[in-house]
Amino acid sequence: MPARRSKPLASWEPLPYLVLLVLLLLTGVVRPDALPVLFWGLMVLVVAALGWLVAALVRSGRHENPDRWGDLSSLDGLDLVDTARRERVVRSVVPVDDTQRHQPAIELARLHGGAEQYAVLVPRSSRWLSRRYRIGVQLVGGDRPRHAGFLGRAAEERWTEVLDDLREQGRFVRVPTLVTGASRPFGVDLDLSGLEGLADAGRDG
Repeated sequence: MPARRSKPLASWEPLPYLVLLVLLLLTGVVRPDALPVLFWGLMVLVVAALGWLVAALVRSGRHENPDRWGDLSSLDGLDLVDTARRERVVRSVVPVDDTQRHQPAIELARLHGGAEQYAVLVPRSSRWLSRRYRIGVQLVGGDRPRHAGFLGRAAEERWTEVLDDLREQGRFVRVPTLVTGASRPFGVDLDLSGLEGLADAGRDG
């Protein structure tokens, strides 16, 4: 099955808020003296939308690992697949996107885990307000995982299917990682050369 590229519309976090907002605006137009079927129909829709919003808030409060945005709370209970470096003339090193948004987390990961550490790749990660699924990068050096950003678009296109298939099996890939820079702004480079072995194994299987 092809990997999912975006969230279903019904799972998009802002949707219940937007629906409820539109319905509340309509209550300024449909007054109590309007046709009963219009007024009471609208009231039923407002109550239903409010119930949907409450259910979404309860669901978002559940503790999942990874959570609905792809962040990891710990490595406990995760089935991790470690990839080994493949020595070659040109190594498959990929910089992480959006590191500028996560400098405090990267700095803490470097402080606790050193410049050379590992990162777990989490498919079906996303930003708040975005429907697009991306592959999240969670640095795991130190006391707990920390979100460092996302795979760039080119690497994402190449590896989404492999990583998403593994997630379907409850497995996540851990790759060698280098945090670059001695102070902010830090960068994060991933060694993805070992992913080719996973892709070859998937084709052979």
